[in-house]
This record gives sequence, C-alpha cells and structure tokens, in this order.
Amino acid sequence: MGADIDGVIELRSAGGHWEMQVDLLDLQSGRDGEAWGVSFRLRRDGGFAASPLCRSRAPGDASDAVWEAAVGDYQHSHTYATWAEVAAVDWDAPLDGKPSWYWVGLWRPGEDGEFAQDGIVWASATPGLGEAAADAFGGDLDSPSQWPQGGEVQLEGAVHRPVILTAGLLAPADRSPWLGAWQAMRRLAAEYGDENVRPVVWFGRRP
Repeated sequence: MGADIDGVIELRSAGGHWEMQVDLLDLQSGRDGEAWGVSFRLRRDGGFAASPLCRSRAPGDASDAVWEAAVGDYQHSHTYATWAEVAAVDWDAPLDGKPSWYWVGLWRPGEDGEFAQDGIVWASATPGLGEAAADAFGGDLDSPSQWPQGGEVQLEGAVHRPVILTAGLLAPADRSPWLGAWQAMRRLAAEYGDENVRPVVWFGRRP
C-alpha cells in the first residue's frame, strides 16, 4: 500500500471566495516521502520532527474543485497554508539537536574549487560510504551520527559529513519536485498578496 500527493493552489478572489488556480498534479511533483513528512506530517521517517505547516486541517471554505477531488474512500491528511505562513517558516532551523542517524551531508567542489554543500544523501544507500567511514575512524559504525566530532569522509571526489537536518534540506524549494509549486505560489502572491494564495494538499492511499 502506498500514498500519492494531490492538491491545488488556490487564490482568494476580491469577493473572499477561494478558487483553484493550479492543479498540483500538473506540476509533476512526484513522490517525495521525506519532504511529505517534514512539510505535511504524512510520516515521521528518518527521526525528524514535523514542521509548523504539518498540522492536519481541512479548509472549510475550499473551492469546489477541492471538495470534488479531496473527499473519498482513500483521501486523507488534508492540510493547507497561506503563502504568508510558508514565507514565515525558518527552513534553516534545526529539526533536532544532534546529527541525523540516517542522512549525511554532501559537499562537492564548485567551479572555483571550493567545496559547497550539495544536499543530503541516505547514508546506507551510498555505496562504499560505510567501508570508507570504518577505514577513516575505525570500528563498526552504523550511522554518520557516530562519526567523531568534525569527522568527514572523502569518497569519489565528494566530502560526506554528519548533518543536522532542516526543513530546507528535506524539502528544498530550489530543486525539483517542489520548484514548480513554489514558483507558482510566489508569482501569485506577488500579484495578489501573501494571505490570498495557499496550497491545499491531501493524500490518497492506493488500495
């Protein structure tokens, strides 16, 4: 059994009614379990806490398009947030007080040769990382959070370091699959106001 995201971007008209502007499925956001967890509290994999946007709430004043699509046997976890709420989130705030057990930060050299963070990767799914960490630090290490303070592993031209997760790392606004949705909402909010634009999101379980 799995789940798929569904939803719309709504715009509040001058008369105060919410109307659908963009179908999120048209933006091809795809499946992104970690981003769903931190953004919408669909699940809590990876040991990270939920973001302030995650509280479950169904908008009673939603557009007809939402009610036609969001109510059924498999739809669940409805939520929404105005663009003002999204813009107020500190995406760089730590979600925990210690390095992630599962994730490791990835740094790659840029054009100037300086290393810059290039997101995060699932440590256990990175070939050779466990062996390289054991060689560098000794012992049988199950997680990057067990590496010594300041420890890093070089592997295939990249540097891997323990990382404290943030919402921005798990749901980066400047990368697919979220880029299209953020761009659409930012564009609408610039024209109509932050309080008048919102994503309404729900999930549908596959039987």
